[in-house]
Amino acid sequence: MQLRNVTPDDVEAYVRMRCDPAMMADLGGPLPRERMPDKVRRDAIEAAADISWIRMIIPDPDTPDVVAGSVTIWAHGTDDGPISEIGWMILPQFQGRGLGKRAARTLLEQARAEDRWGIVHAFPATSNGASNGICRSLGFRFITEQDVTFADRVLRSNHWAINPRTDLKPS
Repeated sequence: MQLRNVTPDDVEAYVRMRCDPAMMADLGGPLPRERMPDKVRRDAIEAAADISWIRMIIPDPDTPDVVAGSVTIWAHGTDDGPISEIGWMILPQFQGRGLGKRAARTLLEQARAEDRWGIVHAFPATSNGASNGICRSLGFRFITEQDVTFADRVLRSNHWAINPRTDLKPS
């Protein structure tokens, strides 16, 4: 597996992840296709500037054009102040292979090595057993169940947190 920054050429991968009803079932449903080129452009700028870590997951380095999903760490504000958050999406044909867990671990290991991002939070939907399992297996601590806003939608999520310096379980 390999991770690389998102680029403006990743529009089709974003469409497959964010505009598909099955992929977005736990996130309030598909997003409008017409918004993807601008979203990818903005994400590519943030990734290139190292503002956010927005990485595309390449399952096999020998086929770098095949994207299995994405993993991201970014900072944003909440009612309680700024936080760092991690999230991942794995396309259906690549699910069940451990790519989400490996990609999340890779970014958390990088966060630890660079002493960046501090405590990292994750908010998978309460119904997303796979993502909640990844949180448990990596060493995240369960905080609470809560409503979060994603793409102007309120979703019921589990709030997890990890300090990559001290809590990340060995692989």
